[in-house]
Amino acid sequence: MSEIVDFIPRGVCSKRMIVEIENNKIVNAEFIGGCNGNLKGIRSLVIGMEVEEVIKRLKGILCGSKQTSCPNEFALCLEEYLQKSKDKNKIEV
Repeated sequence: MSEIVDFIPRGVCSKRMIVEIENNKIVNAEFIGGCNGNLKGIRSLVIGMEVEEVIKRLKGILCGSKQTSCPNEFALCLEEYLQKSKDKNKIEV
């Protein structure tokens, strides 16, 4: 079963990121706003990749003088997903 992650990035041109994840792999990614061609390229590259690998490759990329970028915000989106998944799977004793 796939999960949908809806993320509002900060400090970038993209206004929203919607990611579909199944079995820890990116199935689909949609970016609202931002640099259309670049974000289509990111989408094309990450589909089929494992979440952790995408984070490893994109985290820390900056856009010009900004403190972040769309790729970095996408990595943060995926990190948030992983943290929520861990929290959801914790069993209280």
